[in-house]
Amino acid sequence: MKRIINIGVWGMVLVFSLTSCKKYLDINKNPNSATTSTPELVLSQALTATANVVNTYNSMGAQLGGYMANAGGYGGFGSSVTYNLGNDDYQNCWNQAYDNLADYQWIINNTEGNEDYDYYNAAAKIMKAYEFQLLVDTYNDVPYTEAFKETENLTPTYDKAQDVYQSIYALLDEAIQLINDGASVGNIQEFSDNDVMFKGNMDNWKRFANTVKLRIALRGQSGGLSFSNSYDPVGFLTTDAVINPGYQKADGKQNPKWNTWGYTYTGSTANRAWMPTEFIAAFYDGSKLNDYRGYAIFNNFGGSSFGTNQLGYESTSVPSAPAAGSWITPYEEQENNIGVLKGSSMAMPIITLAESDFLQAEAALKGGFGVSGSAQDYFYNGILDSYKYIYRLRDGSYDLNGWDPEVDYEAYLSEDLNGDNYLVHYENASSNDQRLEAIITQKYIALNMVNSDQGWNDFRRTGYPKIVNGSTDGTKTFASLQSVSTRPDKLPSRVLYPTSELSYNNANLPKDISEFNSMIFWDPN
Repeated sequence: MKRIINIGVWGMVLVFSLTSCKKYLDINKNPNSATTSTPELVLSQALTATANVVNTYNSMGAQLGGYMANAGGYGGFGSSVTYNLGNDDYQNCWNQAYDNLADYQWIINNTEGNEDYDYYNAAAKIMKAYEFQLLVDTYNDVPYTEAFKETENLTPTYDKAQDVYQSIYALLDEAIQLINDGASVGNIQEFSDNDVMFKGNMDNWKRFANTVKLRIALRGQSGGLSFSNSYDPVGFLTTDAVINPGYQKADGKQNPKWNTWGYTYTGSTANRAWMPTEFIAAFYDGSKLNDYRGYAIFNNFGGSSFGTNQLGYESTSVPSAPAAGSWITPYEEQENNIGVLKGSSMAMPIITLAESDFLQAEAALKGGFGVSGSAQDYFYNGILDSYKYIYRLRDGSYDLNGWDPEVDYEAYLSEDLNGDNYLVHYENASSNDQRLEAIITQKYIALNMVNSDQGWNDFRRTGYPKIVNGSTDGTKTFASLQSVSTRPDKLPSRVLYPTSELSYNNANLPKDISEFNSMIFWDPN
C-alpha cells in the first residue's frame, strides 16, 4: 500500500521559520524570518516537531534505562557509561522540547477565546501538557509560569515540579472542555487537514488527553499529589497515538527514529554505536522469559551473530552491532517492515495503546483513579497490543502467515520458563507488589525502543523491572560496569540542566543538583 504524501505539511516545515519556534531565552531576531503565521500552519509543523522531541527522549531513555549498550568498534562513550554526566549531556531533551512548546504556546496565545479555533487551542494545550510532563520527568523543577515571554522575561523562574503537574492536569481538563464546547463549530474539516496525529478525530484527542491525565495522576500520586481522577466519558486510547505528516524516503522527510537508528535517505546506515543490552535481551531469549517479539525487534535474534553487551565494557572487547542495524529485522521489504523500525515512512509513536493498557492496569490495581475494569484484563490487553504494534507492518497491515500477533501472544503465555511465572501469568501473583511488578515489567518490555524514556521513568518510580544491585551479570542489572554512581544501584537518578540554563539563567537555576542524589519528585529512592 502506498501512502499519499501531504506535501503541504512538508512545505510548511521547509518554508516557514516562525518566531514562535524559539526558546524563551533566544533574544536574536532574524529580519529575514516570517513574523506572522496562522494556527493552521503552526499546528502541523508543531506536531511534526513533537515527533523529533519524542525521538530524542526515546534515545536518552534507551541509553540510561537499560535498553541500549555500547557496541564494539566505537569509542568515546564517556559519560554514557560512567554516568558522570555534564550539562551538555542529553541537553537536546530540554532545548528541543522548549522550542516545540513555544509553537504550542503561540497557538494558545493566538486562538484563546476564538471559538472558530477551539480545536486548535485544545490540541495545543493537550500537547503542552504532554511535553511539560516529559520535561518534569527528566529535570524536575522547570520554568513554566514565566516561560515563553521572550524579551519580556529572558530569565524565567523555575516552578516546582509538583505545581507544574497540577497545572498541566488542569490544562488537560480545559482542553477537553474546549473540544466539547467546540463540537458544533464548522471548521472540523480544516482542522482535520492540519492534524497530523488524529486527522481531526476529536474523540481520539480526548482519549489522548485522558490517557496523559492518567499518566500524570499515577506518577503524581507516587510524589504525594492527588487529582480529581475524573475523565471524559469517551475513555482512554483505543488506538496508538502516532504522528505522521507524510514521512517519506527523502532528505529531511524521513521518520526521525528510522533516520536515527535505521538508514539515511541515501541508504547509508545510521547509528551503529549502540546495541541491545544483555538485560533487555534476557526478556526475550529465555534467560528470563521466552518472547517471540525478540525475533520481530532485533536483527538476527536467536542466531550466532546476534550481539548484546553489558553497559561499560570497552568497545574493543565487545561484539559489534550488526551491519544492518540492531533494531531492524530482516524482511522482504525494508520500507514496509515489522518491529520498532518499520520503514522511513512509518508513523512516530507518541503513546501506544499498549502503554495506555498498562496505565489502566496499574490504576485498576491501586484503585481510586477513576478507572473501572479488571487490572488483569488490562494487563493481558497490554501484552497483546504490544504484539500487535510490533508485528504491524508500516502500512498498517499484518503478514498473518509469518507474524500473527494473536498466535504468538498465545504461545508467549504458554511457553514461559515455568508455566506459572507471575510476570507473564498475572493471576499467579500472590500480592499487590507482585501484581505491580508484573504490570511494570511487561510495560518495560513493551516500551523497548518504542518510547524508552517512559520505561526509565517507571523504573525510577517503582523499582521495576527488578535489578540486583552490585551484580556484574548483565541479565540481572543494566548498570554500567564503569559507573561512578554513588547509589546502591550504581545508576543515575536524572540528567542535569542544560548548558544554556547554566549560562543564561543561572540565577534561577536550582542549585546543588546531582545526577546521583537529586530525585524527580515522584522518585522514592
